[in-house]
Amino acid sequence: MRLSRAPFCAVALLAGLLPAIAQELPPSPRRPVLTVTGEGVSRAVPDMASFSSGVVSEAKTAREALDANTRAVAAMVAAIKETGIEARDIATSGFSVQPRYAPPKKDSPDAPQINGYEVRNTVTVRVRDLARLGDLLDKVVTSGANQIGDISFDIAEPAKLQDAARVAAVKEARQQADAIAAAAGVRLVRVLSITSNGTSAPPMPRLMAAPAMMKAEAVPVEAGESEIRASVNVTYEIEPR
Repeated sequence: MRLSRAPFCAVALLAGLLPAIAQELPPSPRRPVLTVTGEGVSRAVPDMASFSSGVVSEAKTAREALDANTRAVAAMVAAIKETGIEARDIATSGFSVQPRYAPPKKDSPDAPQINGYEVRNTVTVRVRDLARLGDLLDKVVTSGANQIGDISFDIAEPAKLQDAARVAAVKEARQQADAIAAAAGVRLVRVLSITSNGTSAPPMPRLMAAPAMMKAEAVPVEAGESEIRASVNVTYEIEPR
């Protein structure tokens, strides 16, 4: 029994023609798109703070300056811990020993002479209970700190605040898209893509405090309000109404 080769030839011929036919067909129509950027903000009262506190000591020799500084810083750290601040929230953030030079005499060709040494030791303190902050600032000055600064406020768990900002950003993007589509006489069909541009927290105001500002009573401190910002790009497929 012999099979005819004609059907196989026809199939082969058709397979050879398909690429050419496909190239001649017009591309499938695509709907136009609309891309908008939405921004969202969420706010909350800070629940934690951090600040730097330090001691500057001066003496004729580096050894004397270092010994005096070591005693003062030890007393300062002990006072901080007495208020309930844990060791994990106290970290050395700066230490230096530098010579101190006497001012040169007028018209003197001699190089400046060392007339003493200065030792600086600074720690950064994280305060997880803002109710303690005012008393703590007063206590570190009383214990011997002569430098306090860089007080900043933050949110201990910002995840919920970040999510709220993202949701607000998506809603704001939809409002923009609805307004633009209505003005242009088109309809939003579906969301094609959403791209998050991340979240950011504008820097909180920092208080630079000097020992002269401290009073016997608790130092008044206002935490203000923290905010988280989020941004998203949303692309919609649109069609005429």
